[in-house]
Amino acid sequence: MSTLKLIRTDSDNTNFRQLVALLDRDLAVRDGDEHTFYAQFNKVDAIKEVIVAYQNEIPVACGAIKAFSATAAEVKRMFVHPDYRKQGIAINILSELEHWASELGFTECVLETGKKQPEAIALYQKVGYHITPNYGQYIGLDNSVCMAKSLSNFLPDTNS
Repeated sequence: MSTLKLIRTDSDNTNFRQLVALLDRDLAVRDGDEHTFYAQFNKVDAIKEVIVAYQNEIPVACGAIKAFSATAAEVKRMFVHPDYRKQGIAINILSELEHWASELGFTECVLETGKKQPEAIALYQKVGYHITPNYGQYIGLDNSVCMAKSLSNFLPDTNS
């Protein structure tokens, strides 16, 4: 039986960097000529909140968050190795990232993905993200899809 283990780490993690290299290769194919533009916003240096997922000790997926504003964390570098997709790993990573963001005091998660990643859009919508107007460097970019999700369900119950 396979076991999934999520490890909290940072962007210096070798397995994270190897998974991100695979992600970047995939995005280069999907985004074509636009890849160079998007790549400048996906640097992984000095990201302090990174999750790496291991299945039977094999690094199979990753994701990260970083501060976007005083109240929002931005989800970055979500990737599941193609051999391990459709097993719920991405949802597990995303949930852990959302919990971590809440622990850090953020009340919302935001993210940007692309129209050429319909499976990512479907995943985010499945877990409660909604499409928002494009933000920051993505304003006016037709391929970009920006999304957000409230983390209110992670807030501690102050009524007890």
